[in-house]
Amino acid sequence: MNRILFHLPTKKGHIGVYSFSFHHGKEGYISEDKHVEGDMKTPLGIFHPLQVFYRPDRLTPPQTKMPLWALSPQDGWCDDPHSPEYNRAVHLPSPYGHEKMWLDTSLYDLGIVIDHNTSPPIPGKGSAIFIHIASPKGYTAGCLGLQEKDLRQLCKALTPETELVFGE
Repeated sequence: MNRILFHLPTKKGHIGVYSFSFHHGKEGYISEDKHVEGDMKTPLGIFHPLQVFYRPDRLTPPQTKMPLWALSPQDGWCDDPHSPEYNRAVHLPSPYGHEKMWLDTSLYDLGIVIDHNTSPPIPGKGSAIFIHIASPKGYTAGCLGLQEKDLRQLCKALTPETELVFGE
């Protein structure tokens, strides 16, 4: 596993820095401006958390100051550049290409939605880049994968001002 830094504001206004081991995209990294849909690369840049999601049938809700999304089997995330809902949560079934958020594996049992390609989403510039539970494979499709205990610690410390620095 590699290591990543997260810059977190503290109660006194100073910056706290957390470092966790993580898995990245199977094909390595790429600068955020060059990231494209399906390249299996983790975009480099500074991001902010938007919300935390979890599987309520498997886990207790994480402690967090962020908006909390309790997943259901009808939840998905649109990864189809031709959809008006590209890089957004969607209700399933959807006529467009999407990822299911309710997985048989534990990858999306807990995760963080970040602001990669969100305001507004540019079709084809990458979607569904999350911080989620690490895969036993040792890589992701472009997200960051953390151990559940580290992800819970991060969720507890997050605020909308948190800077998530993805860099080598």
